[in-house]
Amino acid sequence: MLELIYETHSISEDNEHGIASGWLPGRLSARGRELAVELGRRHRDDNLAAVFVSDLQRAVETAHIAFGGTGLPLRQDVRLRECNYGELNGSPVAVLTEQRRLHIDEPFPGGQSYRQVAAATADFLRDVASEWDGRRVIVISHSANKWSLDCLLHGADLERLVDAPFAWQEGWTYMVDPQTIPSF
Repeated sequence: MLELIYETHSISEDNEHGIASGWLPGRLSARGRELAVELGRRHRDDNLAAVFVSDLQRAVETAHIAFGGTGLPLRQDVRLRECNYGELNGSPVAVLTEQRRLHIDEPFPGGQSYRQVAAATADFLRDVASEWDGRRVIVISHSANKWSLDCLLHGADLERLVDAPFAWQEGWTYMVDPQTIPSF
């Protein structure tokens, strides 16, 4: 069984300005960099085997600030990207929030659906749970991936998750059995 600690990337400049970055790179704000340092401190004694991170800049920056220089392997993975909002990448969060429910199965114009994010997350989980079975890893990613984990590992309803406000906290822990990860 894999123990997976999930953390969102730290606060970005886009977050502070109410912008939905999607597949845009984004940069951490000054407060975001402080929170990334705190993230590293929180997990210093967690006996982690590896750090897996979205390849989008705001997540990579979070991982490097939190875990750079620790000797932990930092592995970027495109399957951990935020949902691609297509034409809505970089739009105001308020505009995106009104559209989310419409794109659970239907991709955003020029982008992808939340179900496609869940499928990529499931594929990632299968690989990581098999390779790192019996160990503890941390994943730094985005809200769509958190919803995907809740859907895949706890049976939560994706439709309900995308409609609810994202409730941030200091990490979530999941136990992952590679034999029970559903397919999408």
